[in-house]
Amino acid sequence: MFKAFKGHVLETKNRIVMAPMTRSRSTQPGDIPNEMMATYYRQRASAGLIITEGAPVSAVARGYSMTPGIYTPAQIEGWKKVTEAVHQEGGKIFIQLWHVGRRSHSSVSGAEPLAPSAIKIPDQVFGPLPEGGFGMIETQQPKAMSEQDIQATTSDFVQAAQNAMLAGFDGVEVHAAHGYLFDTFLRLESNQRQDRYGGSQENRLRFLVDTLQALTQTIGSGRVAVRISPHIGEGFTGDNPDIIQLTLALLQHLQPMNLAYVHFSENISRYVEVSDAFRQQVRSVYQHPIMVAGKLTKQSAQRLLDQHYADFVAFGTPFVTNPDLVARFAHDWPLTEFDADARLTLYGGGEAGYIDYPVYQASF
Repeated sequence: MFKAFKGHVLETKNRIVMAPMTRSRSTQPGDIPNEMMATYYRQRASAGLIITEGAPVSAVARGYSMTPGIYTPAQIEGWKKVTEAVHQEGGKIFIQLWHVGRRSHSSVSGAEPLAPSAIKIPDQVFGPLPEGGFGMIETQQPKAMSEQDIQATTSDFVQAAQNAMLAGFDGVEVHAAHGYLFDTFLRLESNQRQDRYGGSQENRLRFLVDTLQALTQTIGSGRVAVRISPHIGEGFTGDNPDIIQLTLALLQHLQPMNLAYVHFSENISRYVEVSDAFRQQVRSVYQHPIMVAGKLTKQSAQRLLDQHYADFVAFGTPFVTNPDLVARFAHDWPLTEFDADARLTLYGGGEAGYIDYPVYQASF
């Protein structure tokens, strides 16, 4: 995992990636990235690649309060502090582009949540409480998107990618996992449309494939990536019977695009264990870089690399409490555990539980 990686555009000093994690520390009003966020990412820039927390591509795309956006000039300027900090430390950084879809509430986004079909499930997001302050609130009934809504959303992603380039990012990762907008188009449970965006696998893939194609044409394929989660049921009530076949069909569409990487999120929320057989199927149809994240240890991550099932291994919560995670792995130093106190500081707050975790002090 300490070997350098050289793709057709992306080059990294190692294969260890900081996975995207919502932290809700942006400056209000305006959801603007700030100096504290720049410090947070700078501290972790020894990762081969950092993927930022999800950044909504528009006001309507928001579903969680205080998440930093990428759709206003002030947000672009704020993100410049982050990219400059990471680049000064020799790191690389992609921004995760986000539309939460039906996992939202109008008190957060200012509009009805959008979805492929007007189907709501029990779900909660981080938003303003009626009595004041912030906490978990029930999501709202979504509106079925028109074709005009779909095309406008693709345009929002293209504009957000252009904004990301202005902000100095090395690339963008489209969040198409965890029950958010693109994921709901992929799955039969949430997509009951009768038009060219619903029904067959090809139709359910269309929105995501068209958006990724538009992004590659705008900023270049080597600067575009996508995150998917076929083995995770987060944001859904049941199982999607054809999700594995649909995922393999998606990869066949992505193969000629030659993206920076495809990112598989695994082993969180309600999930099914990923088999070696699936990983072998993936490799048989997709020969470009693959990233895997989800409760990995140093040992399980190295196995994925050794088996050539992955080119990158991503770590989420270990990077919260261990800003020097790469050095700790390299020297087999103990990790600071992610405990209940750390969980309480994940969403919102100040420096505590965010930029106050120390690096390891070796005693000789």
